[in-house]
Amino acid sequence: MPNSNLIEKTEKLVIIGSGPAGWTAAIYAARANLAPLVLAGDGLTRDRMPGGQLMFTTEVENFPGFEHGIDGQKMMAVMQQQAERFGTRVSNHFVTRVDFSVRPFKIWHINELSGDDEQLTEAHAVIISTGASANYLGLESERKFENNGVSACAVCDGALPRFRNAPLVVVGGGDSACEEATYLTKFASKVHLVHRRDELRASKIMAERTLKNPKLVPVWNSTVDEVLGTDADGVTGVRIKNLKTNQTHTIEARGMFAAIGHTPNTKFLNGQVQLNEKGYIVLPDGFRSMTSVEGVFAAGDVADSVYRQAITAAGMGCKAAIDAERHLAENGVH
Repeated sequence: MPNSNLIEKTEKLVIIGSGPAGWTAAIYAARANLAPLVLAGDGLTRDRMPGGQLMFTTEVENFPGFEHGIDGQKMMAVMQQQAERFGTRVSNHFVTRVDFSVRPFKIWHINELSGDDEQLTEAHAVIISTGASANYLGLESERKFENNGVSACAVCDGALPRFRNAPLVVVGGGDSACEEATYLTKFASKVHLVHRRDELRASKIMAERTLKNPKLVPVWNSTVDEVLGTDADGVTGVRIKNLKTNQTHTIEARGMFAAIGHTPNTKFLNGQVQLNEKGYIVLPDGFRSMTSVEGVFAAGDVADSVYRQAITAAGMGCKAAIDAERHLAENGVH
């Protein structure tokens, strides 16, 4: 809870989050002379990492303008530098809570790593771009080999050289898992789809299409017991446990893709804006970026459960900044 020594300051625009959506919004807003403040996160956990999920991606090959790809961390650093060049200010704080029922809006934030006191900032407009965190199995070996054979995004990483013409494992049984597994069959020699039940949870048409793919092998009633590999080679296999027999066996594989969903980073909102049943921010207009609260906008994966790509997040960030600029002008804030 806030204390009596809080620093209060009213901003024209505060951007919460610093992935591709946040930095793009900051670039556009700064060039419009809004002098935005970005609350980038403190890096204490994955959902508070400055730079977002791309900070865990070693190579981004599908963002336009980088012919030979670019390291995810470098890409975020370049975006931040571009935003700062035009006057964006950055604070490595994460937001603890907000109050969007009053004007100006109230935003409480803190950096627990530095031991700073919680601060209060007021803003005439807010852009939420806190992203969504991929769900993983929670295995220590899974974390060990992340970005060295373990991934949660087939579209992002599936075409990388290490996965081409090699056997892969996908974990999950819903539509997303089927989509990921099917996409990976374009590159892999074989895709093992590991699911804890004896039938897929995906829609009927998606399940039928997936199971008809000759390069896909279902592994029923099973879970991942361990991700296997070495520091030098990365993932070399996955140990599978059958839930009915408790027996284990190893699948040789160059990679494992977790396709068990994402969790949008919206907990701090505490019901201040409308969310859907999965916790993603609802954009009532559909095309525009305004949330259910006038003056509060959203961009990127926090409001996108479908595409979840850096380029779509950046596009949404652009829209949010333009919408915020127009909102501020209409309300006499210049």
